Amino acid sequence: MNATIFRSAINIAAISGIYLSVAMLIPALIDVYYGHPDSEVFFLSAFMTGGLSLTTAAATRAGPPPFNKRMGFLVVNMLWLSGSIIGAIPLWLSSLDLTFAQAFFESVSAISTTGSTVIVGLDHAPPGVLMWRSLLHWLGGIGILALGLFIMPYLRVGGMSFFKLESSDTADKPFARIASYTRAFLALYIGITLLCAVIYAALGMNRFDALNHAMSTVATGGLSTHDASFGYFKSLPLLWAATFFMTLSSLPFSLLILFVVRGRIDAWRDPQIRVFLGYLVLFALAASIFQRLENGVSFHEALAHSFFTVASILSTTGFASDDYTQWGHFIVALAFVATFMGGCSGSTSGGLKAYRLIILFNFIRTGLYRLIYPDGIHAVRYGPMTVDADFQRGVFLFFITYVALSAVGAIVLGLMGYDVLTAVSAAATSLSNVGPGITQAIGPAGTFAVFHDAALYVLSFLMLLGRLEILTVLVILTPLFWKN
Repeated sequence: MNATIFRSAINIAAISGIYLSVAMLIPALIDVYYGHPDSEVFFLSAFMTGGLSLTTAAATRAGPPPFNKRMGFLVVNMLWLSGSIIGAIPLWLSSLDLTFAQAFFESVSAISTTGSTVIVGLDHAPPGVLMWRSLLHWLGGIGILALGLFIMPYLRVGGMSFFKLESSDTADKPFARIASYTRAFLALYIGITLLCAVIYAALGMNRFDALNHAMSTVATGGLSTHDASFGYFKSLPLLWAATFFMTLSSLPFSLLILFVVRGRIDAWRDPQIRVFLGYLVLFALAASIFQRLENGVSFHEALAHSFFTVASILSTTGFASDDYTQWGHFIVALAFVATFMGGCSGSTSGGLKAYRLIILFNFIRTGLYRLIYPDGIHAVRYGPMTVDADFQRGVFLFFITYVALSAVGAIVLGLMGYDVLTAVSAAATSLSNVGPGITQAIGPAGTFAVFHDAALYVLSFLMLLGRLEILTVLVILTPLFWKN
């Protein structure tokens, strides 16, 4: 590994740490406003992390080397790991009395927009801590969009770059117009968040809850200010509003930019949008009908809760309006399958994502056609586009490692003494960045406080793997990566 590349990656991570330390002043001021003593914790954390980050940035400052894939992989991993550690410090020092493993898990869950929590008693938690979790969610969402839109396609790891939607030149690099698109997606991201907060407030949330839940919704994170999540508000209009914004945030952000900024209606022809909305509606209707027939719930209430729950899982947000693990075995099975599927590429959602499911399906169909007509020409397509062999290999490599890591994670948790369903569910929901599992202990009515510190580190690693598209992390663990 070139020392210059390593030093530059540390410098970038340190600069990011400075911004995070400044962001800590927001929850500090929130605690000051509400008269909570944890304000001192955030001021102290901001001073410590800011000073260390500033010193590190100054010590590693140098002319940046040419950006290449090796540096890209290293920077992405350093940013997310350092951000998770910095985010954990005020949680660890707060009055919640968390171990560092618990604080790190909570920070990773927030910044990776997973939404799992180890905190019990959110209704009485310090307001600064609640704001910090939501803020990490929101900032993590910005980072995820930046990775999905600009970095991942360049590294050939994941993502569907919208630059290719504007040009038939497949060699077009995203960095040529990155400044204008960065301004556009930041403006749109902030605008959607504010609109969501205003609607939540209009439908009955207080301003603090509205802002926290808006940041969590748009980032498809799922951390709430109440133990009962959206069930605390007992409002069907709020469920429908949240369903809309969770679904909107699961769509390709690049296409939202093309539509809003440039009026490109053809952007909505992306096949993954139709597929994602198709299985969302199908799953939600199936759950609604089951709720009506088996549990006797009124159909309009069943529709609201089912669409909210399915949108929450598929978007990997993780909000809950009710304990759906008590609705019936069919719903639990449906939720488990939905855990793996995810939303669209270029959004803040996790999981396999719709575009990979489309390519996998077309690859299998093309393979069957070749068995019948071995001499025929059968291209794997994504809409009107032919998927090249490299991209196909990338999709299958991701799918295989995704399944393998889910299994390995479940086995490791099983070795630690957890029952099979809890182990499998926790590994799957962490790798998919969904949040709640499908057992009563870690489901929508439970928390991850049942796991001891060693298990929390395993789950934190899975959350980071899932958020960084798995291969981005695994590649730096190979010896070849570190050789000159």
